Amino acid sequence: MDVAVGIVAQRDNERAQDLAATLVDTLEREDDAVAAVVDEETSTAIDRNHAPVAAMADRDLVVSIGGDGTLLFVAREVGGAPILGVNLGEVGFLNAVAPDDAVDVVTDLVATLRETGDADGRELARLGASGDGWTLEPALNEIVVHGSRRGRGGGVTVEIRVDGEYYAESRADGVLVATPTGSTAYNLSEGGPLVHPAADALVVTQMAAMDSMPPLVADPDAEITLTVSEAETAYAISDGRNRQEIDPPATVDVSVADDPVTLVGPQANFFDGLEKLE
Repeated sequence: MDVAVGIVAQRDNERAQDLAATLVDTLEREDDAVAAVVDEETSTAIDRNHAPVAAMADRDLVVSIGGDGTLLFVAREVGGAPILGVNLGEVGFLNAVAPDDAVDVVTDLVATLRETGDADGRELARLGASGDGWTLEPALNEIVVHGSRRGRGGGVTVEIRVDGEYYAESRADGVLVATPTGSTAYNLSEGGPLVHPAADALVVTQMAAMDSMPPLVADPDAEITLTVSEAETAYAISDGRNRQEIDPPATVDVSVADDPVTLVGPQANFFDGLEKLE
């Protein structure tokens, strides 16, 4: 079968751009049934065929070159397209491939796709959040609900229910709901637990709550209901990017989204990544 590959390089990163150019040239030189494009910004630096990142959603493989932030951006744009992460960052919980190995790994993956039409990978759950008349883009790491700002005078009262059952209510900076993938991100900095990526769970963590309960690990099929009150305004945020202003009192429903992210190729070693955390 013909194979279509998209390559997204970290913005303003010359090393990532050079690797993107090498991948395009190698793939198209070795197999005329492979068509590779880079993102539009990278194309201005390396003069290769390009496409908007969102248009790569129908590609057989999308290569993300950069840190975990780059891969989060790619995942938001390409949805369920298989993603391979090349790590130019420090920790790399999502990006398993070293730059020196990228050409071999990508060409091997493309050969597998040519022969079988499929590549081994693992699915990462994403979270959806919705309220009265709005829905956030799915989050690979976490959904956060917080007040107008962090700190004294900027919080909000949040009641937490799990499948309709009361869990906690407190005045707090906010509450976050994280996937296992997101347990090492914002959740960890707020005192939430580490969750192994193979676990099937959700984590609910209060942020600087006055009357806090321990972080809760919940069933992945649970619906988390966050009711916010006693504030002039609040926000629901997906992966630190997609933001929805809320007018309290209001309710935010959080649950696993329908479409997961698929990571293909070598997988990152979770415990190696932990050693790099500060």
